[in-house]
Amino acid sequence: MSEQRRRLLVVEDDKGLQSQLRWCFADYEVLVAEDRESALAQLRRHEPAVVLQDLGLPPDAEGVTEGFATLEQIVALAPATKVIVVTGHGDQHNAVKAVGLGAYDFYQKPVDTDVLQLIVDRAWQIHELEQENHRLLRERSTSPLDGIVAASEKMLAVCRMIEKVAPTNVTTLLLGESGTGKELLARAIHSLSPRVRKPFVAINCAAIPEALLESELFGHEKGAFTGAVKQTPGKIETADGGTLFLDEIGDMPLALQAKLLRFLQERVVERVGGRDEIPVDVRVVCATNQDLDAGIRDGRFRQDLFYRISEITIRIPPLREREGGRLILARTLLEKAAVQHGRRFSGFSPDARNAIENYAWPGNVREMENKIKGAVIMAEGRQVTAVDLGLAETDVSPPNLNLREVRREAETRAIRRALATSNDNVSQAAKLLGITRPTLYDLMEKYGIQATDAG
Repeated sequence: MSEQRRRLLVVEDDKGLQSQLRWCFADYEVLVAEDRESALAQLRRHEPAVVLQDLGLPPDAEGVTEGFATLEQIVALAPATKVIVVTGHGDQHNAVKAVGLGAYDFYQKPVDTDVLQLIVDRAWQIHELEQENHRLLRERSTSPLDGIVAASEKMLAVCRMIEKVAPTNVTTLLLGESGTGKELLARAIHSLSPRVRKPFVAINCAAIPEALLESELFGHEKGAFTGAVKQTPGKIETADGGTLFLDEIGDMPLALQAKLLRFLQERVVERVGGRDEIPVDVRVVCATNQDLDAGIRDGRFRQDLFYRISEITIRIPPLREREGGRLILARTLLEKAAVQHGRRFSGFSPDARNAIENYAWPGNVREMENKIKGAVIMAEGRQVTAVDLGLAETDVSPPNLNLREVRREAETRAIRRALATSNDNVSQAAKLLGITRPTLYDLMEKYGIQATDAG
């Protein structure tokens, strides 16, 4: 941050003290506000790194109610801003309360400009260090897996599999619902592989008409069909040395599946209308949101092709199953969208955080990204709300975070499942749960579970 941006907001209604502080902080660009409304307006407009705020503000200049309300709103709007509250002499109780509400530090009147200057300078320096730390962390996080937010256990397991699979040449199948990030993970496999300097070629098997898909994949010779005015290599040849990503492979026509199977076995292609066999060195990654087992049973997908493309299968969890990761992903997407649109936000409001954690997200990451992009464009405040996200009308009751209740629910569910699995055999259920039989009886009595309840 440059010296021109070294801003200090003084929230004080005493004109004499305002002048004194302007003189004291001549090295800063001092902004002044006399009440809560003007303070929040200055905060939104100028985003000062440090705020020096008196607790006695109009219309409650003799009390602290308005001062605390102002402090809470500043902390909510700008969590990174360092707020130093100024209290009356000996007012230790309110000083401690202010810090508990999120103030960085406090100072008691009467004002000693030398001491106050040291406190403000230190707050500004710490703010700068924190911002630099965030910047360095973002730079260090740049990697082939950058953009994949793996905050949940299931996504961490997916990333570990990607890191193990990527250096090999095994054909990999990515299974997941639409919008879960299959292409992003396919690109990560390519980026982490020795083929990273060669092409990554993607083709959506569901987006190209059946009559054209063969030509797109395998290429064609001049005159092979009407409109084939020149020799054209296909996507497989284009990916030579690199990675071929076949998205929505479950939609590939049966006739073309046979030709793809031959390529995977022989690693040669024949262009449409040609006779020459062209060797191609390519790593194949496939993806689908379909149930290929059902496709095999229905005769829509070849079983031998399935075995060829699924040497390694990676299942990508839908967003609703990524416990603990939804809000972190949302914050990452908000930061990215804000930069793209030249806007700045302090984060999500409490109602938005609750909605993000509890909404089902049927469209997965793609739906979340679209909602956040729309919110960034439409939001008027410094925080994105549930209304901005279009989730205000959704039934998103707050999660139960009481550890005793959560444990009770989890233990009850596990006991019932163990009893059901063991056909009400308490000894066997205890073994499944990893506890002794007397302990299981105690838990069953505690939660009012009978063996006949299982099921």
